[in-house]
Amino acid sequence: MNIFQKIYNYRELLKTNVKKEIRGRYKNSILGILWSFLNPLLQLAVYSVIFGALLAGGDKTYHIYICVALIPWTYFTTTITQSAFTIIGNGDIIKKVYFPREILPISVVTSGAVNFLISTIIILAFVLGAGLGITKYILLYPFILLIQYILLLGISFIVSSVTVYFRDLEHIIGVVLMAAFYATPIVYRLSDLPANLQVIMQLNPMTHLINAYRDIFYYHQMPDMKMLLILLGISLVLTVIGYFIFKKLQKGFAEEL
Repeated sequence: MNIFQKIYNYRELLKTNVKKEIRGRYKNSILGILWSFLNPLLQLAVYSVIFGALLAGGDKTYHIYICVALIPWTYFTTTITQSAFTIIGNGDIIKKVYFPREILPISVVTSGAVNFLISTIIILAFVLGAGLGITKYILLYPFILLIQYILLLGISFIVSSVTVYFRDLEHIIGVVLMAAFYATPIVYRLSDLPANLQVIMQLNPMTHLINAYRDIFYYHQMPDMKMLLILLGISLVLTVIGYFIFKKLQKGFAEEL
C-alpha cells in the first residue's frame, strides 16, 4: 500500500509530469495536439490501402474494422516505447532530486491513456459516420481501457527499470513490437487463421483487448467478459511483479545513470 501513499503525497508532481509527457509529444510541432488525430488517421489510410485490397473481401467497413484496433494498439506500442526511455531520459533529475521513481512510468502510461481518450473520438466519428452507430455496450469502454492501463503499467515498470541496466532493450523492443503487430488481429480476422494459429494468437493479451474494443464499437455485442476478467487478473499480477522488479532495480539507478 506504500506506493499508493507515495502517489498521493506526490500527486502534484504526477499531474505535472503527465502534462509534460503530453506536451513533450508535440514539442516544437506547429499542429500540436492535432497530431493525436492526424497520426492514427495517416496510419489508418496506409493500412487500409495496403491491406484493404488483400484482406477486405469487399467489406466496405474494413477501414473501420482497422481503426477500432489500430488506435488502442498505438496506445500500447507508444507507451512501451516511451517507458523504455523514461528513466534514462530523466537521469539528471533522478541524480539530483528525491521523488518516488515510480512516478515516471506511471506518468507515461497515464499520459498515453489521455491521448488514447482523445483519439477515441476518431473511432466514434467513423462508426457514426458510417451509420453503425453506438449501443449500450459502449459503457464497457472504461472497463476495457482500465485493463489495458493496468497491463501497460506492469510492462512499463519492468521495461523502464531493466533498460537502465540493459540499454539494448530499447532497440529490441522495437523489433518485438513490430512482430507483435502481425501477431495481433489488427488488419486480419482471427477466424481467417488455421485453428492451431488461433490458439497461439489467443496467448497474446492484446488479441483479447482488440476483440473487446471491436465488440463494443464495431460488432455491437457483449465482449467475452470471462476472458476480460481473466486478463484483468493477469494484468494485476503482472503489475505487482513489475513493481517489485522496479523497486528492486531502482536502488542502482543513480549509479547506472
